[in-house]
Amino acid sequence: MKALGLLMMAVLSVGAGGCGSGSDAAGGGSLDSTQWKLTGWTISSLNPADFSITAKFSGGQISGHSGVNTYGGTYHLGTGGTFSTGPLACTEMAGPDAAMRAESAYFTLLAQVKTYTLTGSTLTLRDAGGNEVLIFDAGV
Repeated sequence: MKALGLLMMAVLSVGAGGCGSGSDAAGGGSLDSTQWKLTGWTISSLNPADFSITAKFSGGQISGHSGVNTYGGTYHLGTGGTFSTGPLACTEMAGPDAAMRAESAYFTLLAQVKTYTLTGSTLTLRDAGGNEVLIFDAGV
């Protein structure tokens, strides 16, 4: 179990991008004081809506529930809708196999995110190629 925790920390560190900021100077929209529930992603045969995967943004911090565990750390929004997270901390509880796989998929995708868009009540996070990787709906 300790090895899983270390692996998760390594995955979470991949997207490191500096100190958090709650708004995008280019007009991508502020994430500060918002909460989201994951409803879609681009990988895995698992439906993310079947798990409690959330993201809350407040004061340059991202936190939430990742399917089994809770997580938190910094995020940064830059010009042109850029998005990155700093190193994220995560509790190390075990859970059902499907929930653990969903959690692993979430962190893998989150580490790939480079940009974001807000459209109505939807937050879409995209990779370097502009592909949608994580899709959230407002509220939790």
